[in-house]
Amino acid sequence: MAKNRMNDLIDELAKKSGISELIINNNDNVYVEKDSEMIRIDAKFSDEEINDFCQSIASYNRKPFDANYPILDGNLPDGSRINLIHKDYTGTCHGITIRRYQKSIKTFDASPGIFGLSENWMHFLKILVKSRMNIVVSGGTGVGKTTFLNLLLQEIPPKERIITIEDTRELQFNLPNVVRLEARPPVSELKGLMVRDLLKNTLRMRPDRIIVGECRGGEVFDLLQAMNTGHEGSMTSIHANSPGECLLRLENLYLLSGYDLPLKALRYQISNAVDFIIQIRRDKNGKRVVHQITELNHMEGDRILMQDIGIFKDDDIKFTGLVPSKMAKLNKAGLSKDFFLGT
Repeated sequence: MAKNRMNDLIDELAKKSGISELIINNNDNVYVEKDSEMIRIDAKFSDEEINDFCQSIASYNRKPFDANYPILDGNLPDGSRINLIHKDYTGTCHGITIRRYQKSIKTFDASPGIFGLSENWMHFLKILVKSRMNIVVSGGTGVGKTTFLNLLLQEIPPKERIITIEDTRELQFNLPNVVRLEARPPVSELKGLMVRDLLKNTLRMRPDRIIVGECRGGEVFDLLQAMNTGHEGSMTSIHANSPGECLLRLENLYLLSGYDLPLKALRYQISNAVDFIIQIRRDKNGKRVVHQITELNHMEGDRILMQDIGIFKDDDIKFTGLVPSKMAKLNKAGLSKDFFLGT
């Protein structure tokens, strides 16, 4: 990537702790998010500098960015995510949003207290992964869904074959037997492959687990089918503000696949496919926390049964008193039978 003053700013911010976002609204309207607080910084860039930077990002990501392709989702060399939107749609300069890749967050063990988790709850989440539960990480914008998914992925045994599928490469984890697929939209004469195309092909690649960075469309249909047909331990994330809203969004995205399925049958598929929803939120101080750990328990009538195993209250995750129905499987994976007595 060609260097200019914007790269210098990014390099400078990379040396500072606590900075998670860099946002350029206008030539002289630049903000960073530091420790969950938005702060305006003293920085100004010319149209030429911003345009050169955007074109270097487009070149690095091998994606077009111009009036015909006005939105680009991509990465910086350090793994940080970047979104560009063309100046034709901002009225000023190109809009730039960078979400920094947090190199300091590697594993649960190396990150004590992350997401408000005690050692006990970290152990429980590790057991969910080890016992091959199908997990959906749910949360709003900027609450850390990808970071949390990365932590879960680090707990997958190295002998397993993993296929990841993403719109923009964000997952950062260290496992040996991995194929990482990235969707490419059609450009000019190039057909491209979207997430759903890649997911269908993944089933022919002998995966032990399938990881979809975030479900945003009809690929939910194919992922649920995979979860229901032997690919246990698969994971994804969903943009939703509660476990109930997460289920509703799964239903709506499923319908985008084009399959006309009765609602009860659709809910039956979801209840059989998904074992746990882990809800991420910000607490009253803006800190990212696990707010709910919710188990799905099949159907009663036309309703999916859910029970909260843990819920965030008084600055800590509390055990609700409801033991998971899948306790036998969790015990077999290493969770002690009296685990919840001390949680």
